Amino acid sequence: MDALFFLPSDSTIPTNVSAVTEFIFLGHSSSRSIQLLLFVLVLAAYATVLVGNLLIVVTVHGEPHLHQSPMYFFLANLSIFDIALGSVATPKLLTDLISYSRTITFVGCMVQIFFIHFIGGSEMLLVTLMAYDRYMAICHPLTYMTIMNRPHCIRLLTSCWAGGLIHTTTQMVLLLRLPFCGPNQLDNFHCDLPQVIKLACADTYATELLVVANSGLLSLVCFLALLASYGVIVASLRGHFRESGGKALSTCSSHLIVVFISFVPCIFVYLVPFSRSHMDKVASVFYTLIVPSLNPIIYTLRNRDMSKAMGRLKNRCLFSHSTVKAEKL
Repeated sequence: MDALFFLPSDSTIPTNVSAVTEFIFLGHSSSRSIQLLLFVLVLAAYATVLVGNLLIVVTVHGEPHLHQSPMYFFLANLSIFDIALGSVATPKLLTDLISYSRTITFVGCMVQIFFIHFIGGSEMLLVTLMAYDRYMAICHPLTYMTIMNRPHCIRLLTSCWAGGLIHTTTQMVLLLRLPFCGPNQLDNFHCDLPQVIKLACADTYATELLVVANSGLLSLVCFLALLASYGVIVASLRGHFRESGGKALSTCSSHLIVVFISFVPCIFVYLVPFSRSHMDKVASVFYTLIVPSLNPIIYTLRNRDMSKAMGRLKNRCLFSHSTVKAEKL
């Protein structure tokens, strides 16, 4: 029997109503062939997330000169964030697509929202921190390694995790205060905060304003801070492009691409959460699955140090394999 949810006596909603115990996803197609196609596409994207980001982590930790660099230290942690973010909702999505299930428990939905905002908020702060790292490296090269030493980098990374935890805790406090007594249908592939809030059987206008202040403005402020930091970098390199500016901008270009593909969907979804749009589910899947799969591709294709390091790693693996094979013979 469904649990009972009691509302305050001054509420306009009945005081004894059945609480929502599960949510139903409407994002899935009713066609079996389309479901199977989506399963293949999502599985390929998830495999790219896991393999690509793990390759970056292994490469950075396997190359001493990369492992000691603050930039690649943050890049390896960005890959860890991407693996975690891609793993929050994707396994459930794959299971639903292959089993044709469309439901998720209330607790499971809340867990998805908590970790999406925890990891997503932390990653947003990390990307902003990476812009600060590039600013220090390009504008203050003489003191860069002294200031950005490993203990300081660890403290900065810890602050990103703490910021993400504060962000998601605030969101969950706002969400769990709302009563959910029906409907329980989400036009999405996984639980997302704006759409779940819309299902509450209460006036959610104030809550939505707070969500905008928390999620939307966080995304927008970080995005503007990133643009400002790179504006300072470009201004400081003006007149020196032939010497080192071109190389510096090439190093930053990968980060700028990641910034745009990471922040634009978040701003689109969370800055204006009041209207329901079919594009919301596209944007939410994009930043939870597509962006984590694109990051390793962008960094490996546009970063010469990473490409060379991966080549050396591949050669070492082939050499070890041939040595083991020769010993067996």
